[in-house]
Amino acid sequence: MRVLTLNAGSSSLKFGLFDVTAGGSAHAICLGSADALGSNESRFQARWTGVERMLDEVVPIPDHAYACTRLQALFDTHALPWPNAVAHRIVHGGASLRGHALIDDHVLGQIQAATSMAPLHTPAALAGVRFAQRYFSTLPQIACLDTAFHADMPEVAQTLPIARRWRDVGVRRYGFHGLSCASILYQLGKPPARLVIAHLGHGASVTAVQAGRSIDNSMGFSPGGGVMMATRCGDIDPGVLIYLAREHGQDADRLETLTDHQSGLLGVSGLSGDMRVLRAAAPTHADARLAMHMFAYSVARHIAAMTSALQGLDMLVFTGGIGEHDAISRAEISAHLEWLGIRIHAARNATGEMRISTSDSACAVAVMTSQEDLQMARYCHDVLRCAAQTSPS
Repeated sequence: MRVLTLNAGSSSLKFGLFDVTAGGSAHAICLGSADALGSNESRFQARWTGVERMLDEVVPIPDHAYACTRLQALFDTHALPWPNAVAHRIVHGGASLRGHALIDDHVLGQIQAATSMAPLHTPAALAGVRFAQRYFSTLPQIACLDTAFHADMPEVAQTLPIARRWRDVGVRRYGFHGLSCASILYQLGKPPARLVIAHLGHGASVTAVQAGRSIDNSMGFSPGGGVMMATRCGDIDPGVLIYLAREHGQDADRLETLTDHQSGLLGVSGLSGDMRVLRAAAPTHADARLAMHMFAYSVARHIAAMTSALQGLDMLVFTGGIGEHDAISRAEISAHLEWLGIRIHAARNATGEMRISTSDSACAVAVMTSQEDLQMARYCHDVLRCAAQTSPS
């Protein structure tokens, strides 16, 4: 089966075209992205695997809908092979859509109804769905949910300490970055009994995995909770929001802008949410240094909490853009966890080798690539195979 994957971020669109076999093996035909959407510095890239062929354009791309037209042009002008199905990353499916599913009118309605639970991501994903329904109108569309990996978290981890009437309408902890976590488990093959996955990028989360099953995730009701992130505040005292509403006239829209777009690394530094920018500025910028130290401290706190949930730790995996590429963050986070017996090898950490822990470390520490798009292609294959097996002959 040939699968096209569309992975919409808050300001980006990643895509991939994969051949997938029944055993879960996936081979990339073409990979690409549209980045920095909404700016004059937008970049559209595509590369064909196995051949020396690359497309790299710096062009204004105002939004996700326009990014999809660039993808359409890629199929029209570069003779990409036609897919058999399209898989979409859906960050939040709401209270009732908890598993990967074939997109029909009912499923689409559930995704749309949950938009307010992930306002940074769902409108972008829906733009991709609408594009695919037009351009690939005869092909099945599959919703691959970030929350599905965490759907069976224990009740004690899912339940928020609020009145039942709100829990009954879906106000609970869902957990996110599930596609990334699933891709790490696939790569590990046989995961250790007590695994913590730190997905650190523009969005960041920490997940506790026990015997291959998610038992807790630092994000909660929305992808804005948990760890301090690039522009998201992570966990915050609700009294702060009440105070800002009562005493400073901040309504829901302004508070959403504050917590999702103006906080985190950007908010503390006053400079940028990009760790690379902060690293460059750090020698002369005290607030940039503070923001980076706070990020490492926040991640370490959540890793310690997940270790408590697991009652021990056999392996810690760093993944995501920061987790995979920022050796200083990995070192600083690990330094906060030395009391757990975590030790990392400075030279291996500097070069980003897969295993960066020392031989005397109490647990393994690894750097692994998040393969969300590959995992989406696998799930798409599985959903369609199950649908074919259960359909009437």
